[in-house]
Amino acid sequence: MAVIEPWTPASWRSLPALQQPDWPDPTAVDAVRDRLGQLPPLVFAGEARALQRALGEAVDGRAFLLQAGDCAESFRDVSAVAIRERLKVILQMSAVLTYGATLPVVKVGRIAGQFTKPRTAPTEVVDGVELPTFRGHAIHSDEATPAARTPDPERMLQAYYQAVSTLNLLRAFTKGGFADLTQVHTWNQEFVTSSPEGRRYEVIANEIGRALRFMQAIGIDLGDERSIHEVDIWTSHEALLLDYEEPLVRRDSTTGDWYACSAHFLWVGERTRDPDGAHVEFLAGVENPVGAKVGPEATPDELVALCERLNPRRLPGRLTLVTRLGAGRVREVLPPLVDAVRESGVPVLWVCDPMHANTFVTPSGRKTRRFDDVLNEIEDFFAVHRASGTWPGGVHLEVTGEDVTECLGGAEDVREDQLDNRYETLCDPRLNARQSLDLAFRVAELMRAA
Repeated sequence: MAVIEPWTPASWRSLPALQQPDWPDPTAVDAVRDRLGQLPPLVFAGEARALQRALGEAVDGRAFLLQAGDCAESFRDVSAVAIRERLKVILQMSAVLTYGATLPVVKVGRIAGQFTKPRTAPTEVVDGVELPTFRGHAIHSDEATPAARTPDPERMLQAYYQAVSTLNLLRAFTKGGFADLTQVHTWNQEFVTSSPEGRRYEVIANEIGRALRFMQAIGIDLGDERSIHEVDIWTSHEALLLDYEEPLVRRDSTTGDWYACSAHFLWVGERTRDPDGAHVEFLAGVENPVGAKVGPEATPDELVALCERLNPRRLPGRLTLVTRLGAGRVREVLPPLVDAVRESGVPVLWVCDPMHANTFVTPSGRKTRRFDDVLNEIEDFFAVHRASGTWPGGVHLEVTGEDVTECLGGAEDVREDQLDNRYETLCDPRLNARQSLDLAFRVAELMRAA
């Protein structure tokens, strides 16, 4: 009989690991990993368990997941203002979804760790020069020189300390009064307030304020009601850079279980979700809630094998499947996947990522997405689950609080000739605050219908 070795944070090292940097000095990598292993955890096991319980509610249709944030976080963008603006968008979208559909919204940010990105090709051409493809600031710089694109393990330490700073600010904002529901009007950014979406949001903010005043008028004491004055914003990122993730795994002192302490929620990408690969092996051993991106080439058998690998104990809230299929393909591809997973008996939270399969390059060379494609994929996602009798449990979006011009369309109709006005993303195009709020209103309507 074969002996099954117990899982350790380093178990992934015996398996193929895709999308990893070609470090020039392995000794330097080992030294950084040793230093990361001695630093305090970024998040705690009890927090991860609380998130899993909340996601379990969403599995059963009693909540909805809003997972949103930057495509790739930048080492140059760690100011309090930038983090506050990203938080504002999530709070605004959450308020619209909760008010419009009368359901709790689980708020998870792509934040405090989204410093790496998988890429299709190992090299890219910039200004006529072939360079290693930019893979995120935790690996190298985005500057277009061979030296800047050389992987540097010291950047993993910088990623850790930037995550610390971001988490400190998030906790201060979400527990210190900024996220208080009585401040719902202050979340409307100046450049959004005057837009149709901003004015529509103000109507909801007024209704929320009126409801709070009514509760106080009839004698309900709101002072001690935590859910009015504080919110939980959980952190997440793709568990791509395994040399960073491994040393931040900790054994929980109360349960003895292993937890990835780089974020509350980690996911495996479409390119690295092989059930026999290193990334799935890593996530299979940690007790955090985890996710997996699912593209249009996934087969029902592959997906069931992945579900069995990542959630063998069939725990609600443990596994989130994030479909990224592309507008026009959802109604064909998604139904057999939903049917197969349901028949397997593995509980999963179904979430729609309408961004990544709808990216294209304009004739001018800009990567972009059409707002209508994003919305169409979400609409078809809801339609398939409604027909299947399953719950469309969330959306996974790349958004920013800045007034960027990276995605086409929306209520104010960003045009292709406007993309260069404020195209600031490090990698993929993001919805700006107005487009994000517009999308939240559309999703709330779909939730009510579901």
